Formats: sequence, structure tokens, C-alpha cells
Amino acid sequence: MNSSMMSIVILLLLLAAMYFIMIRPQRKREKETTAMRAGLQVGDEIVTIGGICAKVVKTKEETIIVQVGPDKVKFEMMRWSVSKVVKEGTGRVGKNTPEDFEEVAEAEEKEARKSKPRRMKKAAPVEETEPEVVEEVEQAEEVVEEAAEEAVVEAEKVVEDVVEE
Repeated sequence: MNSSMMSIVILLLLLAAMYFIMIRPQRKREKETTAMRAGLQVGDEIVTIGGICAKVVKTKEETIIVQVGPDKVKFEMMRWSVSKVVKEGTGRVGKNTPEDFEEVAEAEEKEARKSKPRRMKKAAPVEETEPEVVEEVEQAEEVVEEAAEEAVVEAEKVVEDVVEE
């Protein structure tokens, strides 16, 4: 009877040790990860499970919209795919005020100005060139200027869309 009682005590001790060494820390990590994913805010820099480094642009209930790379490509992903928060952003708690939107709009407008293409000076036509070639060059310059202006208009529309969101 003494040896069977000793076996039960050893078994219980092993189960208790396994609980404190393996199960409890795992549950604690899961709670921390769940809290981290639930607490994601706009502006946080994150790393996904797949290793993508991104910045949170917008949050929803079960998804987030992130911005990646120098081209600022945006895409939507599930919250559970966030591995860790690298740097906490300046996300606001509560409702955004009109001043917040103005700050964001000013920053985006300033950035849009930086990315405008620089206009090149027109080259003086060489006397030896034929008038037809000079005319083609001038037409090409006009096309390039129109394309640049269209790109600026598109960028302004994107900025307005982001501000509206």
C-alpha cells in the first residue's frame, strides 16, 4: 500500500511540475500575444508571422490595413498574422479630432510636394537640327509635362482619400 501511494504522489508531482514548467508559461504567452494584437494602433510598426515589416495605417475588428515599403503599398491582413510590435506609434485613443486630420493632411501634402517630379530645362534648339526634329522634341516635352501634371493630380486624390478615411 505504501508503494502504490508513493507512485501516485510521484505522478502528481510530475503533473504539477509539467503544469508549472510547460503549460502555465505557454498560456501566459498566449494572453500577452492576444493583448498585443488587440491593442494594435495606427502608427505601430509591426512584423508579421511571414517576416514582413509594415506600419499600421488603419485598424478594423479582425483585420488591419498596413503600409509596406518605400512605395507605400497598402494591403489588408488579419490581426492574428502579427508576430510582434517593433515600435509603438502615435495612435490616438478615442475619437480623432479635426486637428488630428489637419496634421495628417499637412504631413501628406508636404510629402506629396517632395515627390513631385522636377521639371527639366528646355534645351536650346541647335541650329543644325531640322525643324521637324525640334517640333517632335517640343511635342515630347509637352507630353511629359502633361503626364507629370496628371501624376500630381492623382497623388492629390490619393491624399484626399486617405484624409477622408
